[in-house]
Amino acid sequence: MKISVGHGLADAEKRLEERGVSRRDFMKFCGMVAATMGMGPAYATEVAAALTADNRPSVIWLHNAECTGCSEAILRIADPYIDTLILDVISLEYQETIMAAAGEMAEKALHDAMKKPYLLVVEGGIPTKDKGIYGMVGGVTMIEMVKSAITSPNCKGTIAYGTCAAYGGVQAAKPNPTDAKGVKALFPKSLVINVPGCPPNPVNMIGTVVAAIATVTKGAPLPELDGDLRPKVFFGETVHDKCERLPFFEKDQFAPSFDSPEAKKGWCLYKLGCKGPSTYNNCPTKKFNPLDKGVGVSWPVQAGHPCIGCSEPNFWDKMSPFYEMEK
Repeated sequence: MKISVGHGLADAEKRLEERGVSRRDFMKFCGMVAATMGMGPAYATEVAAALTADNRPSVIWLHNAECTGCSEAILRIADPYIDTLILDVISLEYQETIMAAAGEMAEKALHDAMKKPYLLVVEGGIPTKDKGIYGMVGGVTMIEMVKSAITSPNCKGTIAYGTCAAYGGVQAAKPNPTDAKGVKALFPKSLVINVPGCPPNPVNMIGTVVAAIATVTKGAPLPELDGDLRPKVFFGETVHDKCERLPFFEKDQFAPSFDSPEAKKGWCLYKLGCKGPSTYNNCPTKKFNPLDKGVGVSWPVQAGHPCIGCSEPNFWDKMSPFYEMEK
């Protein structure tokens, strides 16, 4: 396939070839993103154009109160390759988990990255009690770090990655001793897209980042969001709607226990606490790592564990107890 999107693509191809990634690999990645977003193969050229545009923004990724599981999910992608396609093509310029710099050099890297247009990714809930003193990095509270980045005129939009960043997550569960909050709750006037999950499927994150880059570089519309600011393309249907155990639910065939023969045969886990009917996510269709062509090998319900509703606001309080049927 021959595409012509200017010098940006040629430069990107050269950089990727130096890292051992062919044009074919790059276009396969773009095709995966297109498929993830429910678009046809032709949309891959639009993805390529956005990712190689000279005016594409970089990405700054800040960590707050979290377990880093969201970052770990992305790091375990098999296809695309995190060290080439993500770090180079998406221009991830600051990410504390994987960057080599530390201390003053890391702080300088952040300040330098903020001098030009960027997308902000926030991972983790933000402690707010007592002016945020329960979450500090280098003597600066997490509130101030995020505020500085999200209110900068160079910030073109913010992605709250993971349920903690989106809604506060487990940190915000009762009694919420640090008064942790999600990004939008703290900065209601900012443009925020939520990509929740504990952890989210990394494909959802990649698709959202690419869509945001396309908005900045090409003026493309942002994905339609639901009432909880989640992209409908990823969170438009319930887990229950696409679950492979749905036929058993419809026949009233429910597993009596996790280790029962019925559970192993694929019977429905609803009476064992599955929150799939109340949870919006694409876990059954995209599954989890390692990914190949944007689809993983398994997901919790396929592996025999009920959905706990981790992509829903306040899931820790709202959905628990996790192993009892919803009332």
